[in-house]
Amino acid sequence: MLEEPEICLCSIFCKRMILTYVCLDLTKMLCYAVGCSFLIRMGARYPLVLLILLLLNGANAALDPRVPEWLTLDGGPPLVVARGGFSGLFPESTKFAYRFAVEASLPDVVLYCDLQFSKNGVGFCRRELRLENSTLISREYPDRASTYNVNGEDLYGWFSVDFGSNELYSINVIQDDYARSNIFDGILRMWSLGDLVDQIQHPHIWVNVEYDLFYLEHGLSTEDYILGLPEEYSVTYVSSPEVALLKSLSGKLRSKTKLILRFLREDVVEPSTRKTYGELLKDLKSIKAYASGILVHKHQIWPQNKDKYLEPSTSLVKDAHAIGLEVHAYGFANDDPNLSHNYSFDPSAEYLQFIDNSDFSVDGLLTDFSPTASEAVACFAHTKNNSYALPPPGNAKKTRPLIITHNGASGIFSDSTDLAYQQAVKDGADIIDCWVRMSKDGVPFCLGSTDLNCSTTAGNAFAAKSNIVNEIQNKSGIFSFDLSWSEIQTLKPNLIGPFSEERLERNPAAKNAGKLLTLDEFLDYAKSSNVSGILIGIEHAPYLATIGLDVVGAISDALANSGYDKETKQHVLIQSEETPVLAAFKKFPKFKRVLTIEFDIGDVSKPSVVEIKEIANAVKLRRSSATRINGYFLSGFTDALVKRLHDAKMEVYVGVLKNEFMNLAFDYWADPMIEIATDTWSVVADGLVTEFPGTAAAYFKSPCSDVERNLSFIIHPASAGELVKLAAVGLVPPAPPPAPMLQPADILDPPLPLCTSQPQFRTSRCRLAPVAKAKADYTANLAAEG
Repeated sequence: MLEEPEICLCSIFCKRMILTYVCLDLTKMLCYAVGCSFLIRMGARYPLVLLILLLLNGANAALDPRVPEWLTLDGGPPLVVARGGFSGLFPESTKFAYRFAVEASLPDVVLYCDLQFSKNGVGFCRRELRLENSTLISREYPDRASTYNVNGEDLYGWFSVDFGSNELYSINVIQDDYARSNIFDGILRMWSLGDLVDQIQHPHIWVNVEYDLFYLEHGLSTEDYILGLPEEYSVTYVSSPEVALLKSLSGKLRSKTKLILRFLREDVVEPSTRKTYGELLKDLKSIKAYASGILVHKHQIWPQNKDKYLEPSTSLVKDAHAIGLEVHAYGFANDDPNLSHNYSFDPSAEYLQFIDNSDFSVDGLLTDFSPTASEAVACFAHTKNNSYALPPPGNAKKTRPLIITHNGASGIFSDSTDLAYQQAVKDGADIIDCWVRMSKDGVPFCLGSTDLNCSTTAGNAFAAKSNIVNEIQNKSGIFSFDLSWSEIQTLKPNLIGPFSEERLERNPAAKNAGKLLTLDEFLDYAKSSNVSGILIGIEHAPYLATIGLDVVGAISDALANSGYDKETKQHVLIQSEETPVLAAFKKFPKFKRVLTIEFDIGDVSKPSVVEIKEIANAVKLRRSSATRINGYFLSGFTDALVKRLHDAKMEVYVGVLKNEFMNLAFDYWADPMIEIATDTWSVVADGLVTEFPGTAAAYFKSPCSDVERNLSFIIHPASAGELVKLAAVGLVPPAPPPAPMLQPADILDPPLPLCTSQPQFRTSRCRLAPVAKAKADYTANLAAEG
């Protein structure tokens, strides 16, 4: 018999000799079978053989870097459990929902069915006891509503026990979450458990029974139904919040089927024990007597305070694992408006909190979005030290797009503040950006908008300075060029998300945190960081020239003073939609010039490509120019547009990317990773402009980001036009007219304003009148001749 330390060392060695995801029990068996002493003796007698085995082990590890040490009860990867299939996109428990869950998730995804009974005892899959919230039954049978007492509460509605199975089979379903799209309503019928088994033929099914006592009162036995299921009904889990049912089933099921106690709110009374679920949760040992595990709400593991920030985790998972109980968590949805601010609207980050921390891992994730949970398990867990990430643009043959910030990590901190830039660098941005604004006294500084109302507290302190400048915007504002830098320094940043009115606030705890940076301070910080480059954005230069502010001159001087005109380690990108501005920076041959096209286009004419090539090396497109969206559906890509630009040796940047699910097309499944994958592999963008650089960096660090790798799971780009084909007729809006083709007239800006007649007030950002220009040229020639 091996000693315990020897077993551990041997187990580690054996596991590394076996390919990914080998069961720990099998590893121990192999180690017990051969013994570490055998390996040691073999190494002594045949050192070359042992060396070859070790080298092969290293090669095998290189084939798939993900050889994780999971902290689940059995040491294997956590299960992904699809509640009603892909119910975050389709009406739950339908053909589309279950099929998409199987096709887009891990191979061992578990399909979850909330069991309801017809009057004649046929089991259907439907979450809510009252059917009118998720079906059209009230329209089909308006006079068949009933009132029943359920767990001490009178409920009025349409109940499955009042209908025969033939009637229920004919009922069409609708989305039961009114915040989600109704685009698939009325085209899919109710499915029975038999439909799920026969048509999907999946080996992993979870049956949840929510109202066993209610069905018993109607002469329907859940116990008899489950025990009578045929062998081909591969039910691997049965759960219920009712202890009596689980105790009755305990010891009677096939060995592969596990019983799970589902916990409701802690103040709810469990009907058979008359104890609250909070009390039951404190007595895990008693649960072990009749169940293999528990299913709890995610907040019972990671509590969340009233401000939607995480509190320290409870000891629930570790306590349950200590006595041999599995722990599965429910309540996961990509489009949850109450998602903790700690996750920055990235649902993958939430899953990782439960499976990839150093303390514990849950054994299963019950989710409405099983593809995203699958990503977390297969792609993002255990990748912090992954060396197989796609490299940034450079000398490598296969590279990824640049990660370019939009006002720093402005999804987490107020835009263009020191904290936003620090977060961007920490999160792995390649290029950090500064959109330069000018104060009244000529100080250039970084901010996302010339209107200080957009991201500062200027509206409180300087409301009297509000005015309308038509050359800037068609509404009133408090503009940077109307305040001195000392006045601007008194302002606080003000973090306002684009969907705040829809309860999707960005990091409210840091709403007024951070400070604005001058351009010089930004350049100093960038120089000291590990970013590969900076982007300087310029807007409204012609107007600023009319009021005596030379933004181009100020930027040129600052870059030269910081040594960026001679810089070789960091790239400099100059971005503007004003072509004279870009032309002015041609004197800096090392700088890359980026033309902003801030309106939708569907293609670009050949003459336009020639014009762009004259003044720019790259083009920044809107998201809606890179992809075609119709009623939140992805209908296609502007392949010709991107190809023409690439053929002209110009890079294409796409943005601005935001994590909030309301910003995403349905085809992206409320998952920002899917949009990143689509822009990378389908749009073939050279740079992604994002307010959440950490999300893009996490995607590119994952081995699953390379669709050309032969892995069992890959984050695939969205398929344009496929999802809309499944939508209900009449619910998809008519296709919008095609976006126009970019023409040369759309690119060439009007000339800069005339210079003033007083030379002392002239700037480099104005044009001389024809006579004055001739005189100036003559004077310059005379000076050149000596």
